[in-house]
Amino acid sequence: MKRYYDANRGVWDAWTAAHLGSGFYELDRFRAGESSLNALELQEVGAIAGKSLLHLQCHFGLDTLSWARAGASVTGVDFSPDAVAAAKALSEELGIAAEFVCSDVYSLPEVLGERSFDVVFTSYGVLSWLDDLERWAGVVARHLKPGGTFYIVEFHPVMGMLDEDGRRIAHPYFHSAEPQEFVEQGSYADRSSGATHTLYQWAHSLADVVNALIGAGLRIEFLHEFPYSVHNCEPFLQESAPGRFVVRDHPGMVPLMFSIRATR
Repeated sequence: MKRYYDANRGVWDAWTAAHLGSGFYELDRFRAGESSLNALELQEVGAIAGKSLLHLQCHFGLDTLSWARAGASVTGVDFSPDAVAAAKALSEELGIAAEFVCSDVYSLPEVLGERSFDVVFTSYGVLSWLDDLERWAGVVARHLKPGGTFYIVEFHPVMGMLDEDGRRIAHPYFHSAEPQEFVEQGSYADRSSGATHTLYQWAHSLADVVNALIGAGLRIEFLHEFPYSVHNCEPFLQESAPGRFVVRDHPGMVPLMFSIRATR
């Protein structure tokens, strides 16, 4: 798996530089005090002030820092050195206290040791970069305090099956040990420009996610599915209401996101 992860790390290093100036992330609005978090995760995670939060696969830290602005003591983790460096620089620039750690998810216990947190959080486009959800869930459980909350909001695996037009099934729903290889122009934040990248991703069914968390000893509080995406990150999406994007040819008929809250 190392060659796949090394290739993907290089992609995320390159994407970090592009995303810092991307309208997708609206960094100027964040600098002006706006939160990068959506109403959905704010509502479903609940009160965060005074709690410790571990953010897995945090990219360059906007959501991590938004949780800090909401009163949490935050630690963000990403495997891209460039992303972590950008997150640290942004934390210092804005005077928002935060810790950022460069590590892949599976190696995190070697970095954090026995540290545990009130909340473990991860969101939007994270699971497809991981080959083994049982190991992932084990890391979540290890770093979650007894009684603590795990929360994920993620793109639905059905969304990942669609071709670029959103009309046909082009990719598998069920997991395979070998990743799918994609060649992409630019990134999800701007497909019209930038270099071409080869990246590797794994499909995971909804059952894979739920059963991995249960197998790690977590208790599922809820599983929600949504017929919209809060991010306009695929060419087949169109805005149906402010901040809600649906499949152009099948509006409201296809699950595009899910969320899970679980406790240890």
